[in-house]
Amino acid sequence: MMAISLQASAQKKELIPVDFNRVKSVTSNPESRFYYPKLLKSYISFSYNNFEREDMRNLYYGYIFQEDYNPYRQSIYADKVEEYIYKKELTREECDSLEHYADLSLHDNMFDFEQLEYFAYALKAKKKHTRYEIFRKNIRLLLNAIMTSGDGTKEHPWVVICPMHEYDIVNFLGFKAIDHEEIEDGIDYVKVEKRDDSKAEGFYFDVKKMLEEGRRKGYE
Repeated sequence: MMAISLQASAQKKELIPVDFNRVKSVTSNPESRFYYPKLLKSYISFSYNNFEREDMRNLYYGYIFQEDYNPYRQSIYADKVEEYIYKKELTREECDSLEHYADLSLHDNMFDFEQLEYFAYALKAKKKHTRYEIFRKNIRLLLNAIMTSGDGTKEHPWVVICPMHEYDIVNFLGFKAIDHEEIEDGIDYVKVEKRDDSKAEGFYFDVKKMLEEGRRKGYE
């Protein structure tokens, strides 16, 4: 099964530093447009066609302040999804199962890019075109929300709330990760395989807030 290519959306974007104090304030305020329960309800109910970048940024970075946040969460349903992803063609019943288990997996970890792609694949295979287009648009919007946090340089690293998102970003940019290094407290460096059409040797990621919240909750 071919994963959905999002490389076209992963270009250099406007740099908007993440203000976690502001994110916490607006996502915890019931009167705010970005009140977290409102954002989450819209996100998981397929009524988020009108989501904008700022909505997605607050949804993504606001998740770090939620009680169930775990940066290392892995869904128990991911293995079920893997039963279908390597098949060239799926029957209708298999598409139903893929959609079902990918959906369950996303309820465990709603920002798992791999499961997002597989869920979208199932929607497309079942010809649920409207839901597929909305879903695909918002996967790209989520990717864009993360990438506006920096430019991948040491001076302006991308801010992520999950370790796997470092590799997701690298893959979406069309690179292959070959090494990972913690270069200083809260800053990771992912070295990539060199390409003829790029001078990039690697990218930097800011995981300070992720580590801080992870330690506070007892996750190491």
